[in-house]
Amino acid sequence: MTGVALAEELLLLAYDDETGKATMPRISLDLGMAAAVLIELALAGRIAYSAGSLTVVDPTPTGEPLVDGVLARMAADTPHSPSSWVQRLRHGLRDKILGDLCAQGVVRDVDETELGFIHVHRYPTVDPAVEADTRRRLAEALASGELPDERTAALATLVAVLRMEPALGLTGDAAREARQRLEEIAGGAGFSGTVSLGRVLPIL
Repeated sequence: MTGVALAEELLLLAYDDETGKATMPRISLDLGMAAAVLIELALAGRIAYSAGSLTVVDPTPTGEPLVDGVLARMAADTPHSPSSWVQRLRHGLRDKILGDLCAQGVVRDVDETELGFIHVHRYPTVDPAVEADTRRRLAEALASGELPDERTAALATLVAVLRMEPALGLTGDAAREARQRLEEIAGGAGFSGTVSLGRVLPIL
């Protein structure tokens, strides 16, 4: 494990650094982060796809609390289809990840009141290092004609499926070229033959 979960990387890309607000539909982000956790477990060799369901093949913790919490939940439950797990995991996941990122000092929680009684939370960036590394890896993957490492390929695939090119600061021809490259990476990413993202992420 890298110390930074794929779901955390995805969330940081989806939130504006200054305003601390999500730049994409939250339901899509929630589904994407749930899929990211499952892909993380697949990359770590903890789950596998068999007979239409995801099965825990190794319950050993990975060392990443967010991911290990999901692993323990899956190990204690009966097997379910990938899309079923995505739906089960998405509820409350964003708040959990945001809380973890606040605890790590990556973002901060700004609690504001609108209309005198509605609480609105924003999460502007405090430490840009994590997101900077994520963006660097994606930029290198887009510029290269070779398939990146599995984690970066998984992240690129999620970005492609969720149509997050604007989050990369790309528009017009640059965005179209990036999308083509992201789709090339997604097409070549096998994730060690365990779980493909197409089996995990339902149509949004």
